[in-house]
Amino acid sequence: MDQIDARVIGELKANSRIGYADLGDAVGLSASAAKRRVDRLVERGIITGFTITLRSERTATTTEAVVELFCRGTVPPQALARALSQVPEVVEASTVTGEADALVTLRARSVSDLETALEKVRDLPSVDHTRSAVILSRVIESR
Repeated sequence: MDQIDARVIGELKANSRIGYADLGDAVGLSASAAKRRVDRLVERGIITGFTITLRSERTATTTEAVVELFCRGTVPPQALARALSQVPEVVEASTVTGEADALVTLRARSVSDLETALEKVRDLPSVDHTRSAVILSRVIESR
C-alpha cells in the first residue's frame, strides 16, 4: 500500500459514495485509475466493504447500552459471534482483555426494549453474567 492508496482510503472513509471521477480528482488520478486502485484494495482484502452510518437520534433506535459480558468457561470468538447474532439489538461486539470476556453494544427503541434485549443476551448458553451501562450522550463519535 502506498501513499495514494492511503489517500484513496481516506477519501472513501469520508464518503463511501464518492464517484470515481471525484475520487480521482481528490487524489490526483483519472477516474479509471481511481477505480483500479479501489478494485485492487478490495481484491487484496484491505477494503472489506462499503457502508453507511446512521445517527441514532434520527432513527427510532435511540437507547443504547454498553454491556460487559462474562462467559462460562472459554468461548471462542466465532461461537460468541454466532450466539450474539441471534439478538438483533446487538450492533457491535468485541472480545477484550481484563475481567470481562467481551464488550457488547446494544441499541433499542426504548429502555423497555433495551431491557428485553439484555435479557436475551443474558439467556445465551455461554453467558454467565453481564454488567451494563446505558449511554447518556456521545461526546466523540468517529465515522
